[in-house]
Amino acid sequence: MPTSDLLLSSENAADLPSNSRDEGLETACTSQHAPNRARLKWKFRMRPDDDDEAQDWWFASTAIPLLAATTGPLANVMSIAALITPWRAKYDTGFVGVDTHTAGYADPRWCIALNVASLVCGFAGNIFLLFNFTRRIRYIVALPMTIVLWYFATGILMAITVLMNKYVPPQRPGETYSQGFWHAVIAAVLYLVSSMLLMINMLGYFLGHYPQHFELTDEQRNLILQTMLFFIWLAGGAGVFVKVSGSQYVDMLYFCDVTILTVGFGDYHPINDSGRGLVFPYSVGGIIILGLMVSSIRKFAQEISHVNIIKSHVEKRRVQTIGRSVTTSFELEERREKARHHTQPQRRPTISAPFDLKPRAVTFDEEKAKQPDHPNVHIKRLRPTTVHSGIKALKRVGSRKPKLLLLREEKDRFTAMREIQRSTTTFKRYSALAMSVIAFGLLWCVGAVGFWKAEAKSQGITYFQALYFCYVSLLTIGYGDLSPTSNAGKPFFIVWSLIAVPTMTILISDMGDTVIASFKRGTFHLADWTVLPKAGIWRALLEKHPWLLRWLQKKADEAAEGKRVAEGFRVGPAEEDENRAPLTLEAIAEQASLDEHGLARKLALAIRRTANDLKSVNRRRYSYEEWVEFTRLIRFSRMDRPELVEEEEEQGLIEWDWIGENSPMLAEESESEWLLDRLCESLNRYMLNQHQGHGHQNREQKMNFG
Repeated sequence: MPTSDLLLSSENAADLPSNSRDEGLETACTSQHAPNRARLKWKFRMRPDDDDEAQDWWFASTAIPLLAATTGPLANVMSIAALITPWRAKYDTGFVGVDTHTAGYADPRWCIALNVASLVCGFAGNIFLLFNFTRRIRYIVALPMTIVLWYFATGILMAITVLMNKYVPPQRPGETYSQGFWHAVIAAVLYLVSSMLLMINMLGYFLGHYPQHFELTDEQRNLILQTMLFFIWLAGGAGVFVKVSGSQYVDMLYFCDVTILTVGFGDYHPINDSGRGLVFPYSVGGIIILGLMVSSIRKFAQEISHVNIIKSHVEKRRVQTIGRSVTTSFELEERREKARHHTQPQRRPTISAPFDLKPRAVTFDEEKAKQPDHPNVHIKRLRPTTVHSGIKALKRVGSRKPKLLLLREEKDRFTAMREIQRSTTTFKRYSALAMSVIAFGLLWCVGAVGFWKAEAKSQGITYFQALYFCYVSLLTIGYGDLSPTSNAGKPFFIVWSLIAVPTMTILISDMGDTVIASFKRGTFHLADWTVLPKAGIWRALLEKHPWLLRWLQKKADEAAEGKRVAEGFRVGPAEEDENRAPLTLEAIAEQASLDEHGLARKLALAIRRTANDLKSVNRRRYSYEEWVEFTRLIRFSRMDRPELVEEEEEQGLIEWDWIGENSPMLAEESESEWLLDRLCESLNRYMLNQHQGHGHQNREQKMNFG
């Protein structure tokens, strides 16, 4: 089928019903050949900078630039260490094979020159990436420059290592490669990985998955700045300690890393009072910067998981629940009959109403929504007469049972959405914990393999000993019985620890939200019921079991009535107070509507109540009965009392679908914030209506006196 025919079919399909349109489009799409589909899928479509369309490929658009902004400065630090330190070293006599007893000697000039060129390319690539983040340079210019410069830095470092190993290698067994050589190898790997990741980001831009700029939040910008500041603090501190102690730069870089991460093996320590004095401000500043960086990393991980994992989980559960809402053929046929006999036009589409199986167009244009369906027919709004009022009263009398059934149906959907919320909260906590545990396990086991291979010749450790060393390092215990001593082990420990220790910190934080929080709740509950009883604990238990509360309240009322009879007082219901049982669906269905002033008074009380709920540490979640009352207070100011009564009788007390896309439970803010905003809007409308009503009365009085 030609492309024009396919486009024509797609346009004509818009006039078909939804099922026919989907089948037609599916047939048209499946009729194409596989090469054509691949060519359309990978067609380049570069979006402009001001494009506000939907974005996908979230990992490529957000996570990859932040990873590159983190690994880039680390690669610069490794490259600086490779430039300052000679790449070859000689063993001391009598300690051949022990890397701790080596002394470096000068490298060839061409090696130093190429090393400088590699460092310059690495720094320039970082600068272009930073200008890309701040939009000082266009994305299409800055990102390719970063990729090319980092590839140059990688190629130069790889060329140096190959040429040195071929023309001027260390003479075995009296010589070996120093820490500077292994720092260069790690720097080349980091530059290469960062460049490849940024190429994936650029591919997503060429395919039109996101516009040509990085959409960074404040937390993400803080993470980039904190990462750059941390590596400046790490590399600068190593240079200061070199001047104070006279040691090699690579050794002081390892010492600063162990100090900031609070591992403290004890293999390196200050040797004079000047160094000991510098430890005070340096360690405190480094720990603060590290804590800020770890906090930003955790917030960034939570943000990504909330947007791309948690929301997808909620949507999946919600769609599954909607799919189970029509469970039997009898219910489906009943709803079809309701839709077929529903002849009176509705003023406002309500999702909570019975399902209308007829296709209908939905518009969000307020002006179009106000226009009648037939422009040639002018509909005049009639004021309700006595006859109309009597008919509506008869309809209300005969519709109390359907109203109760509607309330029960809505409550079932409310309960289903509340269950989705509970399961999502649990899924959010334990999914983050699972990801942290997986990352911890990988870093632990893979890191042990690295140290096992790196320290095999120097210390002869086993894999189990490497696991023990990594575990002690991850928990920042640092006994000091095992520590990296080889020239390859120390640079590897710097990179590994900077990834592993923050991961362990995030794991402990996630455990605080799950395992530790459960233990604390269990401890508090045990104390509430035993040695440290908490006031109101029995009341909370009764509120969780309304049937028990109603039964006890009934017994209390009977006892109070008997006491009043014995004392000679009038028998009757007690005045309502805060300790009364909550309203039931039956009571709400039979409840008479208040007048406008009564609803306004309840509106003010509801605003005060929700404002007080906002002060609570834990987010308040309201019951279905409370939501019914809040909804009545929200919409009563939009219409007069007869319209409100008719609205409630015809379309129910709730004007949204609890498991639909417009459910308040899917809002980003808390339920108290959502309600307080709408209640205040309702109060504003009520005051405006009162002001307009008084103004109309004043004008009528002036006309009468005139």
